Amino acid sequence: MDIYEAIIAFSQSEKIKSALIWISHSLEQSGSFSAAEKQGAEKIIRTMLGMIAHETHLSRRLARSETWKEVAKHIDQAMVMIYSGVPQEAIFHLTRALAQVTSISHESLSVLKEKGFFENEE
Repeated sequence: MDIYEAIIAFSQSEKIKSALIWISHSLEQSGSFSAAEKQGAEKIIRTMLGMIAHETHLSRRLARSETWKEVAKHIDQAMVMIYSGVPQEAIFHLTRALAQVTSISHESLSVLKEKGFFENEE
C-alpha cells in the first residue's frame, strides 16, 4: 500500500466506521418503535446503508485492498436482512463489517507511520 492508498483507506475507513456504528445503534433503537415508526426508521436506515455500500465500493476501487471486498460482502448481507424483514439480524453483519473496516484503518495508519507521514513535532 502506497501513501496515496493509505490516505484514502484511512479517510474512507473512518467515515464508514462512524456510519456503521450509527446504523447499528439505529437498528437497535428501532426495535422499541411502534410499527409505523419502525417502518420509517427502516427506510432511513436502508438509505444510509445504501450510501455506505457505495462508499465501500468506491474505497475498494481507490485503495485496492481485498479487505474492502469482505466489508462489501457483510454490508450486502446486512441489506438482505433488512429487506427480508429481519433488521435485527443485520447488526451481526454490520459488526463484522465494522471489524474489517477497523483492520483497514489500523493497516493504513501503520503504513502512514512507517513511511514517515507523521513526525514528532516537539
